Amino acid sequence: MEKEKEKQTFEQAVMRIDEIVKTLEKGDAPLEQSLSLFEEGTKLIKYCSKLLDSAEQKVVRLQKGPDGAPEELPFEAEE
Repeated sequence: MEKEKEKQTFEQAVMRIDEIVKTLEKGDAPLEQSLSLFEEGTKLIKYCSKLLDSAEQKVVRLQKGPDGAPEELPFEAEE
């Protein structure tokens, strides 16, 4: 399962999380299956969080430099 998870795109992982949530919300899954789904969902959420953190580090914002040309600056979160 670990290898499969690493091959998933962010969008695929989010879709799987959505499926897991819908199944758990129904409340008709046996306890063992519910626990397994919860564990899978938790791992997928951590995976997505890791992807988002990586993407955030790559984000740059453009600002005009002294000569008027855009220059790349590191992303800074607004407070």
